Amino acid sequence: MASTEEEFSLKEVLIHFKSCLLDDDKDVLLEHYLNGWKGLVRFMNSLGSIFSFVSKDAVSKIQIMENYLKGESGERYRSLQSMIEYELSGNLVDLTQRSGHPDSGCRTLLRLHRALRWLQLFLEKLRISSEDSKTSTLCSEAYNDSLANYHPWIIRKTASVAFLALPVRNKFFEVMNVGTPEEVVDMLGEALPYVSKVYDFTEEQYSQHNLLNLP
Repeated sequence: MASTEEEFSLKEVLIHFKSCLLDDDKDVLLEHYLNGWKGLVRFMNSLGSIFSFVSKDAVSKIQIMENYLKGESGERYRSLQSMIEYELSGNLVDLTQRSGHPDSGCRTLLRLHRALRWLQLFLEKLRISSEDSKTSTLCSEAYNDSLANYHPWIIRKTASVAFLALPVRNKFFEVMNVGTPEEVVDMLGEALPYVSKVYDFTEEQYSQHNLLNLP
């Protein structure tokens, strides 16, 4: 796995999430999905330890998924649909936390999927925000509308305190290594629709198979 210490590139994230979508947006290629996530981890890590409560978990989930991709059944994990079909048909999904498959691909990817919603909402709020908008407020709003629903109280409390240390909007834009704030806004406008398409398709697939609430 690529080092999370590499410099973050918003353009790289755009390319990977754009490459995720297969056959007129009818499937998601997991290798590109994971590569897009590695870029998002670099984004979180570039801001220090503020997002470590998410980034550390994301790194472990990415590793689990990459191990599946490299394993004997790697071809079954090439896309989202093939993974779901393979794991469900083989009873490899831990539907009740009793079947002995706590790190199934479906469960592992669901955790990344939930975190992706938070980052998607936060980056969209950043994109449409004004220069004097408080990033801590934007981030908290995005978190409360997404990932907070799956976190225990102590993590939610830790997150709310961590967000207070977030840098100002223009500092965020510098981290994205794109150029001027206007250029960052333009690239976010190009990238986020692809992230949204990937998120929406994944949500639809999990919903169809009753997997959105895996323990």
